[in-house]
Amino acid sequence: MNAAEQATNLELASNIATVVNLFKFEFPDAKSDLKPWKNDPETRELVDPDSIDIGFHFPGISKSWRSRSILIQIRFYQDPINNSRRAIGVEVAGFDHRGEAWRLSTVENWSVVGASSPSDEIEDKLKQICRQILEVFNKPSDNY
Repeated sequence: MNAAEQATNLELASNIATVVNLFKFEFPDAKSDLKPWKNDPETRELVDPDSIDIGFHFPGISKSWRSRSILIQIRFYQDPINNSRRAIGVEVAGFDHRGEAWRLSTVENWSVVGASSPSDEIEDKLKQICRQILEVFNKPSDNY
């Protein structure tokens, strides 16, 4: 779900801003997009209400990224027993003019798959950002 729609309280809004800042610190040319999904019925059916989705766009195609746009999806799980909500994984996808070029998921083995992949340096930075994102949303004081 669009990050702009998920920012329903101060703590969530602050955590989303932290994620944007983490990414922009490493990649200052990237432009953030808190509403990467269209607001139409077809797109709404595909959107995961248990995720926070943030897009980043580069001014041109990046050879080290092998993409022009990045979608970060932070996945959550709501425990029905104790009503806690935890970030359970991060998925990052790179897109070029053909569509999705590659994907990195922290849910399984943290490897990049796809027709192309970012450079080793970018992949390492992405994995570090994913670790930091999970830390931000799973701090002990979180309660949303």
